Amino acid sequence: MNNKIKEWLPVVIIIVLIILARMFVFSPVKVEGHSMDPTLHDKQRLITSKISNLGRQDIITTKEPDNQNIYVVKRIIGLPGDHVVMKNNVLTINGKEYDEPYLDEFKEKFKKDKLFDEYSYNKAFQEQAANATSFTTEFDVTVPKNQYFVLGDNRLISKDSRIFGFVDKSLIQGKVILRFWPLNEFKLF
Repeated sequence: MNNKIKEWLPVVIIIVLIILARMFVFSPVKVEGHSMDPTLHDKQRLITSKISNLGRQDIITTKEPDNQNIYVVKRIIGLPGDHVVMKNNVLTINGKEYDEPYLDEFKEKFKKDKLFDEYSYNKAFQEQAANATSFTTEFDVTVPKNQYFVLGDNRLISKDSRIFGFVDKSLIQGKVILRFWPLNEFKLF
């Protein structure tokens, strides 16, 4: 009996450590939808860290404030206390302009054909883009304490803080640190 315990103890310890890490440190996530295109795509698989510090322009998973049964992947734009302004597709936070290079690809496609080809999978998205006057609608917000202002990278179709409001820190599941699927698109964030 004593030999059996010695034999199985390392396996049990490893299983317990994996379960604890899954509960308190890491979470697997599946991207559903197109709100983070072109950075992340539908059906990609991610790992989030539940213990990472959150910073401006980090990608996170969070519950939607207006429907906490739904988890979404978004980018933090405004931290608690920030004054965030979007005007003429230029992001300004606390009076400082911020570059958003992750939007360049779609901004170019928007200039070219209002993303008509990109949105070929959804006629409603094509119509929404055709009627848009800019890639990102203008806004001017001040982020309350313990709240975050989040946006999807696919600004024309993303349901984000412009629609569901600020995200309370308690709703945030974690910071995206790794894309592991598909394997040919593996990336550390």
